Amino acid sequence: MNVNVEKLEGSRAKLTITVDSETFAKARDAAYKKNKNKISMPGFRKGKVPRKMIERMYGKGVFDDDAINMAAPDAYEEAIKDTDLEIISAPEFDIVEITDSDEFVFDATVAVKPEVKLGLYEGIEVAARKVRILKKDVDAEIDRVREQNARMVEVTDRPVQDKDIVKIDFEGFVDGKAFEGGKGEDYSLTIGSHSFIDNFEDQLIGASIGDDVDVNVTFPEEYHEPSLKGKPALFKVKIKGITEKELPKLDDEFAEEVSEFSLLEDYKKDVKKNLKEKREAEAKAAREQEAVEKAVANCVVDIPKQAIDSQVEEMAREFAYRLQFQGMRIDQYMQMTGLTTEKLLDDMRPEAEKRLKTRFVLEAIATEQNIEVSDEDLDKEIENAATMYGKKPEDYKADMTETDIKNMKLDLAVKKAAEYICDHADNYWKADDDAEKEEAMENEEEE
Repeated sequence: MNVNVEKLEGSRAKLTITVDSETFAKARDAAYKKNKNKISMPGFRKGKVPRKMIERMYGKGVFDDDAINMAAPDAYEEAIKDTDLEIISAPEFDIVEITDSDEFVFDATVAVKPEVKLGLYEGIEVAARKVRILKKDVDAEIDRVREQNARMVEVTDRPVQDKDIVKIDFEGFVDGKAFEGGKGEDYSLTIGSHSFIDNFEDQLIGASIGDDVDVNVTFPEEYHEPSLKGKPALFKVKIKGITEKELPKLDDEFAEEVSEFSLLEDYKKDVKKNLKEKREAEAKAAREQEAVEKAVANCVVDIPKQAIDSQVEEMAREFAYRLQFQGMRIDQYMQMTGLTTEKLLDDMRPEAEKRLKTRFVLEAIATEQNIEVSDEDLDKEIENAATMYGKKPEDYKADMTETDIKNMKLDLAVKKAAEYICDHADNYWKADDDAEKEEAMENEEEE
C-alpha cells in the first residue's frame, strides 16, 4: 500500500491511498462471497454460479462497489498509522480509479488539528464568589427530602386544590370536532405542574370528584402540530379521583429515618455542611468555567467545517442515547417537538464549535506550559473509570489499548490546563447591583 499526503487550506489534508492488486483481489473475492447467494443463472443452483461466469455476463467490475466499501476503511486505518497527522474528523472518501493492473486508488480528505494562536490566559479576571448557607437554604433542602418521602393520600371530602394530583378523563375539541391525540383516560395530572397547555390545570381547581368540567384553552402559536397552532380548544374533563402528598412530620423520628442521625438538630447541621461543600464545588466550577471561556475568547482558532460536522454527529448520537435511557426514541422526540433532523443538527453546531475551540486551546496551553500527567494521575483516573463501570482497576486497565491510554492522558492534561487558567486568574468585585444583593444577604439570618 502506498500513501501520499497533501496539506490543504483550512486545516485539512488529503491522503491519496493506493491499495495493491493482491489486497483488492481479496476484497473482490469477499464481495463475491457476500453476493453470490443473491444471483441466479440458468444451469446453476442459486448461490453456486462461478464468479468468472458472473463477471463474464455482468462485467469484471460487478463486485467493485462492495469490494471498495470493504477495502477502503481498512486501507485508510492502515494508512494513517504511517502519517504524523492529528486527524480530528471522519474521512471523506473519493474514488480515484481502479488501474489496469487492478490497483485501487482513492482519496481520503480529513480535518486535522488546527493551529492555535494563544492570547492572554494568565491573569484572567473572574468574579469573586462567597459561599454562605442561610437558614432558608437548609429548610429548602430538608423540604426537598420531605417531598421525596411523602406518602400519597386519597382525598374524598374536598374539591381540587393546587398541588393535588387528579385522575381525569378528557377529550379535546377544536371548532366543535374532536382532534387526534386530544383524548385520554385515567390520566394523572399534578395541578400546578404546567404540563398541560395554557391555564388548563387552573380551571380544575374547585372541582370535586364526579364533576364534569369544561376547560377552555388556546394552543400556543409555536405548537408542534400545525393544525392546532393558535387555535382555541374546549376540553371536556371528568374528575375521577384526587390525591395529595402528606409530608412527614419534621422531628427526630424523621431525621433518624432519612439519615444516620437520631436528632433533628444534628441532621440539620449535616445538611448545612453538605450544602456548603456542594456550593463550594459549584462556585469553583463556575469560576473555572468563566476563566476558561474568557481565555478561549482571547485565542484564535480556525476550525474546519468537517471537524464541526463530526462533532455535531457525535453530539447527536449522545443526545439519542440519553433519550433512549429515558425511555424515548429520537423519532418520538422529533414528532413531539416538531423538530426536523436538519434543525436539530443546526441547533447543535454553535455548541459543537465551542467545544472544539475550547479543547484545542486547552491542549495548546498544556503544551506551552509543559503540563505533564503522572502515572499516579493516570492510575487515579483509571480507578475512577473502573468504579463507574463496576470493574476492578486492573481489569479495566488490561482492556485499554495504547490509544485509550493516550487519550485519557490527553484528557487529564486538558483538565490540568483548565485548572492552570483558574489558578492564575485574578478576582474582581462584582458590579454595584450585585454587591447590594450580597450585602442584603449578609443581613439575613444565618443557620
